[in-house]
Amino acid sequence: MTDTTQQPLSNTLTLTIPHDLGGLRLDVALQRMLPDHSRSRLQAWIKSGLVTVDMQPSTSKTKVWGGEQVIVQVQAKPENYVFTAEDIPLDIVFEDEHILVVNKPAGMVVHPAAGNWSGTLLNALLFHAPELTDVPRAGIVHRLDKDTSGLLVVAKTLAAQTNLVRQLQARTVKREYRAIVWGQLWRNGVVDQPIGRDPRSRTKMAINRMGKPAITRYEILERFSVQTYLRCNLETGRTHQIRVHMQFLKAPIVGDPIYGFRGIIPIRVMTQTLRDEVSRFNRQALHAIKLGLMHPATNEFVEWQIELADDMKALLEAMRHEDPRKDDEEEFEFSMEPYLSDEDYEDDEDFSEDDDDDLELEDEE
Repeated sequence: MTDTTQQPLSNTLTLTIPHDLGGLRLDVALQRMLPDHSRSRLQAWIKSGLVTVDMQPSTSKTKVWGGEQVIVQVQAKPENYVFTAEDIPLDIVFEDEHILVVNKPAGMVVHPAAGNWSGTLLNALLFHAPELTDVPRAGIVHRLDKDTSGLLVVAKTLAAQTNLVRQLQARTVKREYRAIVWGQLWRNGVVDQPIGRDPRSRTKMAINRMGKPAITRYEILERFSVQTYLRCNLETGRTHQIRVHMQFLKAPIVGDPIYGFRGIIPIRVMTQTLRDEVSRFNRQALHAIKLGLMHPATNEFVEWQIELADDMKALLEAMRHEDPRKDDEEEFEFSMEPYLSDEDYEDDEDFSEDDDDDLELEDEE
């Protein structure tokens, strides 16, 4: 069982510098006296004014000579609060005693990690369903990127979690996304390119022959002068998969701060209305709109579909206003099938493994 007991945010220590540490810098002396805390953490506390020497503020370079009284306001490690319940609203699409399906908003991190130890979906789940403290990772079996919105399933029991993990491993969980990308794609297709860590930036993913298999199927829903609205289905669930695969197609997702190309926004050919809408769109235009799986208790196929996120709706409306349909323009046919299938596509030889040598990557800021 995960411990969710609230710990104090800080406690105050009053120390006296021993004479055998005389002549050392304050941060070095404190690190020797408080070996449970790293020197960098102590330096951060000193810089934040949480450490005083003889009631006076100090710096890490302050020399101590022994006998000084040092007061340290010890701050709890943020990772201690990973499994703390927080009263954060959830948009619950479905819930029973076995699973919970939530519509995650853009901007919410799914699982705590460095830089995001609180305010996550996990913290919200623990408040909504305290019994999730008995399930590893509070029942979370898959993730969405922080700035990707949409459907995500959570297991409420260990048995349900085990079942869902096996479905994900067997690739039987159906996931449909909607994406708005830069450029014009002209036919439906499949990207079958392995994804791994970018060797030039460990915080990014990239097409990597040494990576894990990754398959994304996409269908054109609407095409505009400078953007395309897509339906995407995942056969695999790699980190940043759709974002990396769209970059591979030279059609990066609108608003993507990591996998976009420099100068991709064609400002000169856009109206001011569309420029304004694009400038206000501050996340990747990617939304998990449909989710289907075998219910872990009934073994029946169930699925859920939600509306497109409001900010993506507004962006689409601006794009449609930019490109009103002409009377003689070909009408796009929307797929009525629940999920894309192999027969929806032709073999696409345009995207061979050799093409990734020409991939242009944006330098990370």
